[in-house]
Amino acid sequence: MNESATVPAELSAADTAAVSDALDMLRLDGCVPGLRHLSGRGFVAGPAFTVRFEPVREGEAGPAGDFLDDVPAGAVVVVANSGRTEATVWGDVLSRVARHRGVAGTVIDGVCRDVGGSREVGHPLWARGVFMRSGKNRVRLREVGGVVEVGGVRVAPGDLVCADESGVVVVPRDRAAEVARLVADIRDREERIVAAVLAGQSLAAARQEFGYHELSRPVERSRPGTA
Repeated sequence: MNESATVPAELSAADTAAVSDALDMLRLDGCVPGLRHLSGRGFVAGPAFTVRFEPVREGEAGPAGDFLDDVPAGAVVVVANSGRTEATVWGDVLSRVARHRGVAGTVIDGVCRDVGGSREVGHPLWARGVFMRSGKNRVRLREVGGVVEVGGVRVAPGDLVCADESGVVVVPRDRAAEVARLVADIRDREERIVAAVLAGQSLAAARQEFGYHELSRPVERSRPGTA
């Protein structure tokens, strides 16, 4: 498993809206529904470090996973817990350790607790909600570093996870360069449109001049070796 993928500069300075638009143009669906931004500020982008939980069997112990020791700095932890809301898989102890070690953020298909502690240290966190009940002896760590599903979106280790106050978007690792180029173009056109309108041009004319409506059209996948 390799989470050391480089995040293209265009994505590092982006936002989820632009990334979502770029995915639309490439006919890719990476937008994860139902996740709330709970702590941290600004835009986060990093390679996915995936973990998956499952319910424990009756009478079976389910200790907390110590996977955090293996998460590299700059990665985004993606916790697949099948959207469960009755037991948590993340709390402020993990947030404090993750923040100290430079982990970029955490995305949970489920719930977390101790959200106040996560906010206090500023660890970026997205989940379906908050709940106080521990996952110990209710769920157990099933897999680290596998392909998981979060909100119906497939996430493989090393895929780029982009997240901000608007939500979470997943960019397939092998499409990151294409998405980054489109994101740069989208943001450039939008900035030019705003500047033109503030200078006195009508919104309709500015959108026409800078090809705003072209941004909704699908584009073909770039071939290897092409720009």
